Amino acid sequence: MKTAPAGALAPLSLEVRALEKRFSTGRPAVDGVSFSVPAGEIVVLLGPSGCGKTTTLRCVAGLEHPTAGSIHIGGRVVSSPADGVMVPPRRRDIGMVFQSYAVWPHMSVRQNVMYPLKHRPGTSADANRKVAETLELVGLSDYIDRPVVSLSGGQMQRVALARSLVYHPQLLLLDEPLSNLDAKLRLRLRDELRRILKRTGMTALYVTHDQAEAVVLGDRVGVMKDGKLLQMASPNEIYNRPATLFVANFTGASNEIAGRFIGDQRVDLAGQAMQVSPMQPLVAGEPVRIALRPESIALGRCDAVNGYRARVLDCRYLGTQTVYDLELFGQRLEGLELGTATRHQIGSEIDVSLPPQACWAYPDSGASQEA
Repeated sequence: MKTAPAGALAPLSLEVRALEKRFSTGRPAVDGVSFSVPAGEIVVLLGPSGCGKTTTLRCVAGLEHPTAGSIHIGGRVVSSPADGVMVPPRRRDIGMVFQSYAVWPHMSVRQNVMYPLKHRPGTSADANRKVAETLELVGLSDYIDRPVVSLSGGQMQRVALARSLVYHPQLLLLDEPLSNLDAKLRLRLRDELRRILKRTGMTALYVTHDQAEAVVLGDRVGVMKDGKLLQMASPNEIYNRPATLFVANFTGASNEIAGRFIGDQRVDLAGQAMQVSPMQPLVAGEPVRIALRPESIALGRCDAVNGYRARVLDCRYLGTQTVYDLELFGQRLEGLELGTATRHQIGSEIDVSLPPQACWAYPDSGASQEA
């Protein structure tokens, strides 16, 4: 099995405290964000465009100057506006991988990966050994002397990753490094990237808008919106216990059901009671929104709890699954069923069950929570 390059330093922790970044006008791009990344952990910042995730990453890198708060790498303060501390990027011992491949087209693979070592101490033999070990780690040993422009997009991104790993940074920052790849290659490299990072034992902060990417790559995932960090937790908790309605929607709970909380973990929906799982404190009589994933609706089954009759309004056959539009509680919901055959016909009435543990209830603020 491939291992981390020899001589790698121990990874460092990252701590971000009450980080704020304001530009000239409008609300803060980053608004009071706090989180920590223990040494050797991969944390993913997830959110839509404009949520502040990339600005947070750039503040950690030293490419943006925060307005307030502090950033600590390995216990050392590298940014604290209140104390006049702003350590330049080159002195933070970080590696960065960007959206674009950012390789030098006039160089070979070896020359690209060798470049960061030119201004660091060590012999030529040491540098060649580190390049060979790092290219083996990313699966490019056979391409070491090829012109970089002869490589595929995925291979060029591996070169960019190798160039960021070769000098053994103690913290790696990745800004949507897979977003320019085609869908099939993106899936394959996503899985390999986690294996590579775990082999190096490196601490990593990764930014993406793709929830599947976040779940696969991250030891923990932080969901951001409007400059704020809404929830930081394990992928399992983010997916199964979203703290807010926005987090639920952004991670795939596309059904929203409006109702009124009647106490005892029950909600009234057009005269029908539903058993729910409150994700936030609720008061009897207040309006609520229930978030529900399409795949959580059991079709063709009527359980004793949350079992109902629904009408099939439409269906979309997708080969290995079928998506149904259902009329239930006077609202239109989406249900998903795995399988290569469509079981329910448009216009028919079918039994459905909505598991209480998958019906997440939140206070209805009246504001849009769409991702």
